[in-house]
Amino acid sequence: MMDFKPLASFIDRITSWRIPWAEVLVMHKNNTVFRYRNGFANLEEKTPISEGAIFNLYSMTKIMTCTAGLQLVEKGDILLRDPLSNYLPEYKEMTVKKTLINGDISLEKAARPITVRDLFTMTAGFTYDISSPSIQEAVKSTNGTLSTRELAKAIAKEPLLFEPGTHWNYSMCHDVLGALVEVVSGRRFGDYLRDEITGPLGMKDTTFDLNEEQQARLIPQYIFNDDLDKAVRMDGNGFRVGTELESGGAGLLSTVNDYALFLNALTGHGTSPDGVKILSRASVELMRTNHLNEQTSKDYSWDHMEGYGYGLGVRTHISKSLSGSLSPLGEFGWNGAAGCMAIIDPDSELTVMYAQHLLNSQENYVQRRLRNIVYSCI
Repeated sequence: MMDFKPLASFIDRITSWRIPWAEVLVMHKNNTVFRYRNGFANLEEKTPISEGAIFNLYSMTKIMTCTAGLQLVEKGDILLRDPLSNYLPEYKEMTVKKTLINGDISLEKAARPITVRDLFTMTAGFTYDISSPSIQEAVKSTNGTLSTRELAKAIAKEPLLFEPGTHWNYSMCHDVLGALVEVVSGRRFGDYLRDEITGPLGMKDTTFDLNEEQQARLIPQYIFNDDLDKAVRMDGNGFRVGTELESGGAGLLSTVNDYALFLNALTGHGTSPDGVKILSRASVELMRTNHLNEQTSKDYSWDHMEGYGYGLGVRTHISKSLSGSLSPLGEFGWNGAAGCMAIIDPDSELTVMYAQHLLNSQENYVQRRLRNIVYSCI
């Protein structure tokens, strides 16, 4: 017998602490077995969080971007081993920043090309510096309209932090992957996602640009201010540096219901309960395989990811003794800057969509506890 009281009381606890509101949706064998929310969508007006609230997914966008990229692998349009410059020619000649023994920085020609796989696995050598000179220049020269494709061209002008494939660094790899999807499919990235993923799955609220009705459901975003000891309003998406940018790394907005449809299709090895296939079982297996090696795994050292490897755009559970997690090996997913989190578990037939909208998200505290509580309840 499933008993979700501990999960409800955890949501009550964190929403009476620092987090303005939180919501969790648990699906087991394609049925919603638990759903609970508490807290205020708008702290100032004390508006309770309600159904249909739209919020920023931020990096949880990455799971969908990598799904789109894997669809192109399945079609034979790209291979993971391909040099990226086969499709985005600006990546042909890259320079790498090297620190010399005397501490000086030298720029050297990259010895190996960035591959498509490097984009998926965060091993390309990019940074997450949206204020880098090349990006700022591109924003200026496009009068603030900077598109997905133009962002990729700007990123290519910056020196790499390391030789491609030699280190792991969380970066704008998946923004460039979005541009790759555009070029290879011949469609705008957002159009591609609508045609191939969100449309077929019946997702009506997952988009880069909200219509008027959706805009009315977009709820405030907060950041916790330690000096004031309270959450203060901080709206907007700082990663959206251009009005035309459809950021594969951090651009989507969605609702709990809507994104759960996508996550649950991945739990179903790539096929929704209605039989809509967005990926093959083989691709989902490849996605949740750990792609780090001895060298790159040293860089993947975030505290709350201990016991997890990194697959194609997702964390993947590889060691119970290190993680202390109650989830099985192979449980995978990712999270977003404002604290939303996905748990995708094909073996247990379990999908969890957790949401909140607080920029310093307290993920170290919340996410591991939430996962353990979920697994203890089923």
